[in-house]
Amino acid sequence: MPYTVDFTTVSTAGLESSPVADALAGLRANEARYFKNKYDHVFTVEPAGSAQPTVDWVHRILDAERGIVISSSPLEATGFQVENIRIAYVFYKSGLSINVMYTLDEAGKRAVGFKLSDGMEVPAELGSFKFARQKSKLAGTIRGSYFVIKNEY
Repeated sequence: MPYTVDFTTVSTAGLESSPVADALAGLRANEARYFKNKYDHVFTVEPAGSAQPTVDWVHRILDAERGIVISSSPLEATGFQVENIRIAYVFYKSGLSINVMYTLDEAGKRAVGFKLSDGMEVPAELGSFKFARQKSKLAGTIRGSYFVIKNEY
């Protein structure tokens, strides 16, 4: 069942099994606020099992581009399009959030972003990435990194 993420009243609904549920909920709300403000898009998520094609697409890109396999289990995911950009998010039990921003134009920008919730360690599979810090009123300190997608998906 889809859940509309409210960024004015942050809820851990759907994320309760995460050891950093409050921080992950803040991170999810931070993303919802960004898409509402930038694209007037209402950010909805659903249980990862109900969004399996989105989870599979993200995992296929990670594996094909960098040989990355995420060890944490996905809790929620969403996939949508704004303007000419296909976007996917997967939120993991560990507190990790992965997003893919894939411009549909031939020479468009395409990247995978990683965000770590406040209080979680850097997962071993992402140990080679350098993470920048960003403050968020909703999520505390967010650590983020990314890589550019080179192939077509």
